[in-house]
Amino acid sequence: MVSSEASARLENTADRATLVALCRTLLPATAILHEDDELQPYECDGLSAYRERPLIVCLPENLEQLRSLVKLCYDRQVPVVARGAGTGLSGGALPLRDGVLISLARFNNILGIDVANRVARVEPGVRNLAISEAVAPHGLYYAPDPSSQIACSIGGNVAENAGGVHCLKYGLTVHNVLGLKLLTMEGELLTIGGARLDNPGYDLLALLNGSEGLLSIIVEVTVKLLPIPERAQVVLAAFDDVEKAGAAVSRIIAAGIIPAGLEMMDTLAIRAADDYVHAGYPTDAAAILLCELDGDNAEVSEYILRVHALLKECGATEIRTAVDETERKRFWAGRKAAFAAIGRLAPDYYCMDGTIPRHRLPEVLKQISQWSREYGLPVANVFHAGDGNLHPLILYDANRPGELERTEEFGGRVLELCIAVGGTITGEHGVGMEKINQMCVQFTTAELEQFHAIKYAFDPHGLLNPGKAVPTLARCAEFGAMHVHRGQLPFPDIERF
Repeated sequence: MVSSEASARLENTADRATLVALCRTLLPATAILHEDDELQPYECDGLSAYRERPLIVCLPENLEQLRSLVKLCYDRQVPVVARGAGTGLSGGALPLRDGVLISLARFNNILGIDVANRVARVEPGVRNLAISEAVAPHGLYYAPDPSSQIACSIGGNVAENAGGVHCLKYGLTVHNVLGLKLLTMEGELLTIGGARLDNPGYDLLALLNGSEGLLSIIVEVTVKLLPIPERAQVVLAAFDDVEKAGAAVSRIIAAGIIPAGLEMMDTLAIRAADDYVHAGYPTDAAAILLCELDGDNAEVSEYILRVHALLKECGATEIRTAVDETERKRFWAGRKAAFAAIGRLAPDYYCMDGTIPRHRLPEVLKQISQWSREYGLPVANVFHAGDGNLHPLILYDANRPGELERTEEFGGRVLELCIAVGGTITGEHGVGMEKINQMCVQFTTAELEQFHAIKYAFDPHGLLNPGKAVPTLARCAEFGAMHVHRGQLPFPDIERF
């Protein structure tokens, strides 16, 4: 007698063979992956705690192949997950065992650079850093710079509304994208926006940035380019107390200074990053701030003097200013390598992403530290401190029974703390699968119903990246029944927003 699980596997295999045969009429055989060893690299994105192998993986090379593939899936009602470089950290590209995962890695062409109007048209598989490299000879660059910019793709940046260390001054992806070309699940090609600063009608660009692949598949992106500043210089400040560093962030912004980047790291992150890339950080500090000022020579000189004075007033124990471009890049290299460096400290880590008002940073850090002791799980803190975007990295070992579950519970409490102090559950990583339960805390039933209505308008059959980002009302009801803190404040010492 065949078990139900074995029966499901047999059915899955039969479906796969049928789908592979159909896909081979549309794509080269080398563009279709269906053997288990071929599928394994695609079973997760950067959130490796969640894994699932897709039915098949397809790698189309051009719009016609992609369009015919999507139309095939639509006609057969097969769900689709579009994937970029797989560097996402929320499970947004987690595949479905009964669905097709479409990799856009081969859509990697820069289609045009308009120097006069400072825009570039690129395909979704173009790496973030490749845009800046391509336009650098023209004295231009693309501002959003996620830590994974050497690998992450621009289509994924749009899907997750990615940020980076310079998002404080120059904004997230949504502030730097002027136009999109999209493919709907029905195979319709849409153009939203274009190479201009404003467009008539509803602001659909803002809706589509951060839509996490639920509404359409991105096939082209028009990005805004900026002139490379005349001068950029980094000030590094060390503190003997994390809360002092948090307070310094608010003081700098309150003084009317908008740094290009304002980043914070705690002791665990400092030591890991310095061991990894030898950035020259003060490894005995409780926290460091990296404050980059950019602009013309005169304004950078003025702001550096003002920032130095503010940091001293806030109790900085050491202040350094990068003496040249080499040292500036070395300071940033440590910060950008922090996630990889912390990966050397434990078998696994869980990277959180929440945003809070800047002035609540000291008390939120204190609460996270208390929970770290309570759960017995170390936390390394890396923040886009200037805009209140937190990245606590909870270290754990998935091989220990129950440790992943405790880590997820800890992470959920951090996200709910962000909501309680007037923030939100994501700043740049998206919701994906990781934060879907906390969507039930952040939003009301009426708001979630509106999100589902938008999804229905674009994808009435629910075939694009189903089960991600927006929870069903049934899921919220189940989460509420199990969640012991529902309707109460799980951190009584924190003043609720």
